[in-house]
Amino acid sequence: MGNKISHTVAVLGGGSFGTAIANMIAANNQSTTLWLRSEDIAQSIRETGENAAYLPGYKLHGDLIISTDLEQAIGGCDTVFFAVPSSAFRSLAKIVSPFLKPGTMLLSMAKGVEAESFMLPSQVLEQEISHCPVGVISGPNLAKEIAQFEITATVVASDNDDLCQRVQALLASKYFRIYANPDRYGVELAGALKNIYAIVSGIAAALTTGQNTKSVVLTRSLAEMSRFAVYLGANPMTFLGLSGVGDLYVTCTSPLSRNYQIGLAIGQGKSLDQAIKEVGQVAEGINTTKLVKEKADYLGIYMPLASALYATLFEQRSIKESLSSMMLAEQNTDVEFMVKPNDR
Repeated sequence: MGNKISHTVAVLGGGSFGTAIANMIAANNQSTTLWLRSEDIAQSIRETGENAAYLPGYKLHGDLIISTDLEQAIGGCDTVFFAVPSSAFRSLAKIVSPFLKPGTMLLSMAKGVEAESFMLPSQVLEQEISHCPVGVISGPNLAKEIAQFEITATVVASDNDDLCQRVQALLASKYFRIYANPDRYGVELAGALKNIYAIVSGIAAALTTGQNTKSVVLTRSLAEMSRFAVYLGANPMTFLGLSGVGDLYVTCTSPLSRNYQIGLAIGQGKSLDQAIKEVGQVAEGINTTKLVKEKADYLGIYMPLASALYATLFEQRSIKESLSSMMLAEQNTDVEFMVKPNDR
């Protein structure tokens, strides 16, 4: 790529993943601004060269610009990454829309669902900023491992080929690979749904269940989330890729996952409020569990794992009772979607 600056990029949101993504783009010699709400955290980053609040020990590239001035951060940008929680997407999109030039490429990095509408973050962006193409980044991307230069891959999902190619150019490195997928809805929904099952897996780990049980939870989780997503229009094959089984595996097995940590704390007997306080960062899976369970009930979609977790989180059902209902759920087919011989 050389030293020529070819794109001007803003990453909105100074959490762990936003910081890691912004730093990778800056390291690829692109003009990059990381926008944060907190001036105290921003000033600390400028002084120390690291985001001690969310990604301690990770030295940031010297050319990465740190800003709390939103208009200045996005002014003149041709690419903007939204790395804020899904609950903040609409309000932020409304604010930035007038400042974005037509054709600015927008990327959602959140993994959640909007409560009022059941819209995914990229759909919110599309609705509020109709003059810009939209895509999604999702996959097994633990920020701390990215910071440690562990080999990592992600998915950029959009039907806009130029957007996919730009993201690949902005982020590609020796340790970070980006694969394209046109199923934006499926990729984004997979990223939201897997957080539910990460909480379930954390609970199971706290109860020291065996490997057989963990494999049952993982595979039935994949069946359940793909069943729900396909009912809403996603491609079932998406769930066999990085944004499906890849992200599900990482989130359900790694102690670095916030949603897994929530489940672990609950499995250890702590209340939901205590678990949230202990984790200290937004865990999207809590709100997603509530929204998905209610949506599944309304649509008549069979989701025993999500329903049992909902009962534990919001109806004070005991963990053992919930686990029992998960395991005693109706036995159905092993694989949700089969390819018929004449489809091959």
